[in-house]
Amino acid sequence: MKNIILTISENIPLTENVWKAVLTGENAGVPVPGRFVNIKIDGLFLRRPISVCDSDDNSVTVIYKVVGKGTDALSKMKIGEKLDVLSDLGNGYDTTPSGDKPLLIGGGVGTPPMYMLAKKLISEGKTPTVILGFNTKKEIFFENEFRKTGAKTIIATADGSVGIKGFVTDAMKDIEYSYIYTCGPEPMLKAVYRASKTSGQFSFEERMGCGFGACMGCSCKTVTGYKRICKDGPVLSKEEILW
Repeated sequence: MKNIILTISENIPLTENVWKAVLTGENAGVPVPGRFVNIKIDGLFLRRPISVCDSDDNSVTVIYKVVGKGTDALSKMKIGEKLDVLSDLGNGYDTTPSGDKPLLIGGGVGTPPMYMLAKKLISEGKTPTVILGFNTKKEIFFENEFRKTGAKTIIATADGSVGIKGFVTDAMKDIEYSYIYTCGPEPMLKAVYRASKTSGQFSFEERMGCGFGACMGCSCKTVTGYKRICKDGPVLSKEEILW
Protein backbone atom coordinates (compact mmCIF):
# COMPACT_ATOMS: atom_id res chain seq x y z
CA MET A 1 0.00 0.00 0.00
CA LYS A 2 1.13 3.54 -0.69
CA ASN A 3 -0.53 6.88 0.11
CA ILE A 4 0.12 9.31 -2.75
CA ILE A 5 -1.28 12.50 -4.24
CA LEU A 6 -2.25 12.08 -7.88
CA THR A 7 -3.37 14.59 -10.49
CA ILE A 8 -6.39 14.08 -12.73
CA SER A 9 -5.15 14.21 -16.33
CA GLU A 10 -8.33 12.81 -17.91
CA ASN A 11 -11.89 12.34 -16.66
CA ILE A 12 -14.40 11.52 -19.39
CA PRO A 13 -17.74 9.68 -19.76
CA LEU A 14 -17.71 6.34 -21.60
CA THR A 15 -21.46 5.75 -21.29
CA GLU A 16 -24.34 7.54 -19.62
CA ASN A 17 -23.06 6.71 -16.14
CA VAL A 18 -19.62 5.08 -16.56
CA TRP A 19 -16.52 7.29 -16.50
CA LYS A 20 -12.83 6.86 -17.21
CA ALA A 21 -10.22 8.77 -15.19
CA VAL A 22 -6.46 8.82 -15.66
CA LEU A 23 -4.51 9.77 -12.53
CA THR A 24 -0.85 10.72 -12.84
CA GLY A 25 2.04 11.26 -10.48
CA GLU A 26 5.46 10.00 -9.51
CA ASN A 27 5.43 6.32 -8.50
CA ALA A 28 1.73 6.03 -9.37
CA GLY A 29 2.06 2.61 -10.99
CA VAL A 30 0.08 -0.43 -9.86
CA PRO A 31 1.99 -3.41 -11.29
CA VAL A 32 -0.43 -6.30 -10.65
CA PRO A 33 -3.77 -6.67 -12.50
CA GLY A 34 -6.75 -6.95 -10.16
CA ARG A 35 -5.49 -4.60 -7.46
CA PHE A 36 -7.40 -1.42 -6.62
CA VAL A 37 -7.07 2.16 -5.39
CA ASN A 38 -9.03 3.86 -2.60
CA ILE A 39 -9.80 7.50 -3.37
CA LYS A 40 -10.55 10.20 -0.79
CA ILE A 41 -13.40 12.52 -1.76
CA ASP A 42 -13.53 15.80 0.14
CA GLY A 43 -16.52 16.05 2.48
CA LEU A 44 -17.13 12.30 2.66
CA PHE A 45 -15.89 10.04 5.45
CA LEU A 46 -15.15 6.81 3.57
CA ARG A 47 -12.85 6.53 0.58
CA ARG A 48 -14.14 5.04 -2.69
CA PRO A 49 -12.48 1.76 -3.78
CA ILE A 50 -12.07 1.47 -7.57
CA SER A 51 -10.35 -1.31 -9.49
CA VAL A 52 -7.39 -0.49 -11.72
CA CYS A 53 -8.02 -0.77 -15.46
CA ASP A 54 -4.50 0.01 -16.64
CA SER A 55 -1.25 1.41 -15.30
CA ASP A 56 2.33 2.35 -16.06
CA ASP A 57 5.10 3.76 -13.87
CA ASN A 58 3.51 7.18 -13.47
CA SER A 59 -0.21 6.73 -14.18
CA VAL A 60 -3.25 4.76 -13.14
CA THR A 61 -6.41 4.42 -15.25
CA VAL A 62 -9.66 3.70 -13.43
CA ILE A 63 -13.18 3.20 -14.75
CA TYR A 64 -16.04 3.85 -12.36
CA LYS A 65 -19.81 3.92 -12.35
CA VAL A 66 -21.62 6.93 -10.94
CA VAL A 67 -23.88 5.42 -8.29
CA GLY A 68 -23.75 7.79 -5.30
CA LYS A 69 -22.38 11.01 -3.83
CA GLY A 70 -18.73 9.98 -3.99
CA THR A 71 -18.58 8.85 -7.60
CA ASP A 72 -20.85 11.73 -8.64
CA ALA A 73 -18.40 14.17 -7.07
CA LEU A 74 -15.50 12.39 -8.77
CA SER A 75 -17.18 12.65 -12.18
CA LYS A 76 -17.41 16.45 -11.76
CA MET A 77 -13.73 16.94 -10.99
CA LYS A 78 -11.59 18.70 -13.58
CA ILE A 79 -8.21 18.09 -15.18
CA GLY A 80 -5.48 19.31 -12.85
CA GLU A 81 -7.33 18.65 -9.60
CA LYS A 82 -5.51 16.58 -6.97
CA LEU A 83 -6.67 13.40 -5.26
CA ASP A 84 -5.45 11.71 -2.08
CA VAL A 85 -5.15 8.05 -3.05
CA LEU A 86 -4.35 4.84 -1.20
CA SER A 87 -2.87 2.82 -4.04
CA ASP A 88 -1.73 -0.69 -4.93
CA LEU A 89 -4.23 -2.37 -2.60
CA GLY A 90 -5.36 -6.02 -2.58
CA ASN A 91 -3.74 -9.18 -3.87
CA GLY A 92 -4.64 -9.09 -7.59
CA TYR A 93 -4.55 -11.89 -10.17
CA ASP A 94 -1.81 -14.52 -10.37
CA THR A 95 -1.06 -15.41 -14.00
CA THR A 96 1.13 -18.40 -13.12
CA PRO A 97 -1.64 -21.07 -13.37
CA SER A 98 -3.35 -19.56 -16.45
CA GLY A 99 -2.29 -22.15 -19.03
CA ASP A 100 -2.06 -21.23 -22.70
CA LYS A 101 -5.73 -20.34 -23.31
CA PRO A 102 -7.15 -18.47 -20.32
CA LEU A 103 -10.71 -17.18 -20.40
CA LEU A 104 -11.35 -13.70 -19.01
CA ILE A 105 -14.92 -12.73 -18.08
CA GLY A 106 -16.00 -9.23 -17.09
CA GLY A 107 -19.50 -8.09 -16.23
CA GLY A 108 -20.41 -4.39 -16.36
CA VAL A 109 -17.98 -2.40 -14.22
CA GLY A 110 -16.21 -5.69 -13.49
CA THR A 111 -14.79 -5.30 -17.00
CA PRO A 112 -11.89 -2.85 -16.29
CA PRO A 113 -9.43 -5.15 -14.45
CA MET A 114 -9.74 -7.68 -17.28
CA TYR A 115 -8.06 -5.16 -19.62
CA MET A 116 -4.78 -4.94 -17.75
CA LEU A 117 -4.88 -8.69 -17.14
CA ALA A 118 -5.37 -9.41 -20.85
CA LYS A 119 -2.35 -7.26 -21.71
CA LYS A 120 -0.19 -9.05 -19.14
CA LEU A 121 -1.21 -12.52 -20.31
CA ILE A 122 -0.49 -11.62 -23.93
CA SER A 123 2.93 -10.27 -22.92
CA GLU A 124 3.60 -13.70 -21.39
CA GLY A 125 2.81 -15.45 -24.67
CA LYS A 126 -0.69 -16.63 -23.68
CA THR A 127 -3.76 -16.48 -25.95
CA PRO A 128 -6.65 -15.15 -23.88
CA THR A 129 -10.29 -15.02 -24.89
CA VAL A 130 -12.35 -12.24 -23.31
CA ILE A 131 -16.11 -12.27 -22.70
CA LEU A 132 -17.70 -8.95 -21.72
CA GLY A 133 -21.27 -8.94 -20.45
CA PHE A 134 -23.66 -5.98 -20.44
CA ASN A 135 -27.40 -5.50 -20.23
CA THR A 136 -27.76 -3.58 -23.48
CA LYS A 137 -25.81 -1.91 -26.31
CA LYS A 138 -25.78 1.52 -24.68
CA GLU A 139 -23.89 0.16 -21.67
CA ILE A 140 -20.94 -1.30 -23.63
CA PHE A 141 -17.54 0.27 -23.12
CA PHE A 142 -13.90 -0.62 -23.90
CA GLU A 143 -14.79 -3.19 -26.57
CA ASN A 144 -12.38 -1.68 -29.09
CA GLU A 145 -9.61 -1.36 -26.50
CA PHE A 146 -9.82 -5.09 -25.75
CA ARG A 147 -9.76 -5.97 -29.45
CA LYS A 148 -6.64 -3.82 -29.94
CA THR A 149 -4.76 -5.95 -27.40
CA GLY A 150 -5.10 -8.91 -29.77
CA ALA A 151 -7.36 -10.88 -27.46
CA LYS A 152 -10.39 -12.55 -29.01
CA THR A 153 -13.24 -10.46 -27.63
CA ILE A 154 -16.86 -11.62 -27.35
CA ILE A 155 -19.76 -9.39 -26.30
CA ALA A 156 -22.90 -10.73 -24.61
CA THR A 157 -25.94 -8.54 -23.97
CA ALA A 158 -28.96 -9.56 -21.96
CA ASP A 159 -31.33 -8.00 -24.50
CA GLY A 160 -29.46 -9.28 -27.57
CA SER A 161 -28.80 -5.79 -28.95
CA VAL A 162 -25.13 -6.67 -29.59
CA GLY A 163 -23.28 -9.96 -29.85
CA ILE A 164 -24.59 -13.07 -28.12
CA LYS A 165 -28.05 -12.72 -26.62
CA GLY A 166 -27.98 -13.73 -22.99
CA PHE A 167 -25.43 -13.81 -20.22
CA VAL A 168 -21.67 -14.43 -20.11
CA THR A 169 -22.38 -18.07 -19.26
CA ASP A 170 -24.16 -18.45 -22.61
CA ALA A 171 -21.02 -17.23 -24.35
CA MET A 172 -18.85 -19.67 -22.36
CA LYS A 173 -20.51 -22.82 -23.67
CA ASP A 174 -18.53 -23.41 -26.85
CA ILE A 175 -15.15 -22.04 -25.77
CA GLU A 176 -12.15 -24.20 -24.94
CA TYR A 177 -10.09 -22.68 -22.16
CA SER A 178 -7.36 -23.63 -19.71
CA TYR A 179 -8.29 -21.39 -16.77
CA ILE A 180 -10.79 -18.68 -15.79
CA TYR A 181 -10.36 -15.13 -14.51
CA THR A 182 -13.46 -13.09 -13.74
CA CYS A 183 -14.79 -9.95 -12.08
CA GLY A 184 -18.33 -8.69 -11.77
CA PRO A 185 -21.46 -8.67 -9.62
CA GLU A 186 -21.92 -11.64 -7.30
CA PRO A 187 -24.84 -13.24 -9.23
CA MET A 188 -22.61 -13.35 -12.30
CA LEU A 189 -19.69 -14.79 -10.32
CA LYS A 190 -21.94 -17.53 -8.94
CA ALA A 191 -23.15 -18.40 -12.44
CA VAL A 192 -19.60 -18.49 -13.82
CA TYR A 193 -18.50 -20.63 -10.89
CA ARG A 194 -21.20 -23.20 -11.64
CA ALA A 195 -20.58 -23.16 -15.40
CA SER A 196 -16.78 -23.25 -15.31
CA LYS A 197 -14.94 -26.43 -16.30
CA THR A 198 -11.57 -25.45 -14.83
CA SER A 199 -10.08 -23.76 -11.81
CA GLY A 200 -9.92 -20.00 -11.75
CA GLN A 201 -9.72 -16.73 -9.86
CA PHE A 202 -12.73 -14.60 -8.94
CA SER A 203 -12.58 -10.91 -7.98
CA PHE A 204 -15.26 -9.81 -5.51
CA GLU A 205 -16.95 -6.46 -5.05
CA GLU A 206 -17.61 -5.62 -1.41
CA ARG A 207 -18.41 -2.52 0.66
CA MET A 208 -15.22 -1.42 2.41
CA GLY A 209 -14.29 0.78 5.32
CA CYS A 210 -10.53 1.28 5.55
CA GLY A 211 -9.53 -0.62 2.38
CA PHE A 212 -6.37 -2.16 3.86
CA GLY A 213 -7.53 -4.79 6.35
CA ALA A 214 -7.68 -2.89 9.65
CA CYS A 215 -11.42 -2.51 10.21
CA MET A 216 -12.54 -6.05 9.22
CA GLY A 217 -15.67 -4.54 7.66
CA CYS A 218 -15.41 -6.46 4.39
CA SER A 219 -14.76 -9.91 5.87
CA CYS A 220 -16.40 -12.89 4.20
CA LYS A 221 -16.44 -16.59 5.03
CA THR A 222 -14.36 -18.91 2.87
CA VAL A 223 -13.49 -22.61 2.93
CA THR A 224 -10.41 -21.79 5.01
CA GLY A 225 -12.07 -19.27 7.34
CA TYR A 226 -12.88 -15.57 7.21
CA LYS A 227 -10.95 -13.39 4.78
CA ARG A 228 -10.89 -9.64 4.24
CA ILE A 229 -11.85 -8.78 0.67
CA CYS A 230 -9.73 -5.60 0.73
CA LYS A 231 -6.50 -7.30 1.86
CA ASP A 232 -6.80 -11.09 1.37
CA GLY A 233 -8.81 -10.41 -1.78
CA PRO A 234 -10.39 -9.00 -3.82
CA VAL A 235 -9.24 -12.01 -5.82
CA LEU A 236 -10.03 -15.46 -4.41
CA SER A 237 -9.33 -18.83 -5.96
CA LYS A 238 -12.28 -20.95 -7.04
CA GLU A 239 -11.39 -23.65 -4.52
CA GLU A 240 -11.64 -21.36 -1.47
CA ILE A 241 -14.98 -19.73 -2.33
CA LEU A 242 -17.92 -20.59 -0.09
CA TRP A 243 -21.25 -19.36 -1.42
